[in-house]
Amino acid sequence: MAISMASLTSSFASLSFSSQISQKPFTLSLTHSKQQLSLSSKIPSLVVSASVAEAPEELETREDLLKLVKSRLPGGFAAQPIHGTGRRKSASARVVLQEGSGKIIINYRDAKEYLQGNPLWIQYVKTPLATLGYEASYDIFVKVEGGGLSGQAQAISLGIARALLKVSESHRKPLRGEGLLTRDARVVERKKVGLKKARKRPQFSKR
Repeated sequence: MAISMASLTSSFASLSFSSQISQKPFTLSLTHSKQQLSLSSKIPSLVVSASVAEAPEELETREDLLKLVKSRLPGGFAAQPIHGTGRRKSASARVVLQEGSGKIIINYRDAKEYLQGNPLWIQYVKTPLATLGYEASYDIFVKVEGGGLSGQAQAISLGIARALLKVSESHRKPLRGEGLLTRDARVVERKKVGLKKARKRPQFSKR
């Protein structure tokens, strides 16, 4: 059966195509289950507590130490039974030992303050007592002059060692073994005329 072209065109013309684009944005809806997840966790509370630190004890002033020395040393340094003199370079120290708790006073000042907290110089002063185990057995009163702090510390060490000999002659052997009774006689060599220092010469020029 032949179909004419006219009937086909008329049938296609009767068909209508419609296309509509919605202007609304595409939305996706998600449904969650009735069971809800709890994301909250117990966070420990931070407790900040501040306490006021106790004020440090006031250090003894120089006037207090001066009164202490005068009360402990009636008649001065030379009148005390246990004393010793030490020298190093141009420093000279007079040392007095008394039974006590290990306090060290140098020129009416605390030893750490006077020696500026230098651990080496403080060790020089404490070595004779530490050798015999008397760190907390004696109070030391020192009057020192001349030189620098290094020479003064070594002079004090020699003075303490010599004073300990007056406590007991049996202390000589351990102190001698540590070399604490030897006077170090080394001093700075004097400058010479025509030289820049003790031995340093100007550069030689032949012509």
